[in-house]
Amino acid sequence: MDTADFQQGCAFQRGEFVPVDRASIPITDWGFLRSDATYDVVTVWDGAFFRLDAHLDRFFASCQRFRLDPGRSRDEVAAILAECVRRSGLKHSYVEMIVTRGQPPWGSRDPRQAVNQFHAFAVPFVWIANEEQRRQGLHVIVSEVQRIPPASVDPAAKNYHWNDLTMGLLGALDAGADTVLLRDARDNVIEGPGFNVFALVRGTLVTPREGVLHGITRLTAIEIARSLGLEVQERELPLGELLQADEAFISSSGGGLMSVTRVNQGTIGDGRPGRVTQQLAETYWAWHKLARYGTPVNY
Repeated sequence: MDTADFQQGCAFQRGEFVPVDRASIPITDWGFLRSDATYDVVTVWDGAFFRLDAHLDRFFASCQRFRLDPGRSRDEVAAILAECVRRSGLKHSYVEMIVTRGQPPWGSRDPRQAVNQFHAFAVPFVWIANEEQRRQGLHVIVSEVQRIPPASVDPAAKNYHWNDLTMGLLGALDAGADTVLLRDARDNVIEGPGFNVFALVRGTLVTPREGVLHGITRLTAIEIARSLGLEVQERELPLGELLQADEAFISSSGGGLMSVTRVNQGTIGDGRPGRVTQQLAETYWAWHKLARYGTPVNY
């Protein structure tokens, strides 16, 4: 009889399901030693995965880009994720799938000799902004730290090469802001730690195309905007243009679409969450109820 306590979350590794606080990765795994891994995060809301197919598409594309093998089919991964959620009993959940490089024979530096390892876990839903921040709008600082260029690490494949994001975030938090955005070498705003950015510029919604992860929430925001008749441009977003925007928001699976009301020392628009942003955010949560985007969990 299984008496394990999965109330705080459930993980899958080495072929078995364990309480999330018992999950671990060997210290010699290159996923730990070198951040050599890829991952994806899908959410469960009201007992159903939101856009699971899109997340699985991206996960397997990231595995291919980094030459990592999850050792499981798409259907098998989906089943493991669902079982993690089912065992935890969570109706609102943050669900992660990971492949680490593993470890090659001791002393070898040949990544081709490593045995890749698949991991997954489901924990309570994660909000990257608290309730007050979501209500009032976020204060974002645009860091002097530059984002790692795409020629070095492909941002379209999810990865843990976050030192640039982490150092930028530390500086923003020390300065009293809520979070951070990084730029490229041409002074274009790129993305933040775990989120994309949008700006409403003279009636057009602008979001960076290059040098960013193409987030599933980003995709959903674009589709919502176009369904509402709003023009969307995926292109460079110069810092100066963001500072003069009528509205701005960030997008993440960890909270959906969240308004930005301050950038650096200035306000965006009138300093309150904008009407368009609020409409898009409300529609985003409404879309979670649409059958075409949901994959129910069999509890």
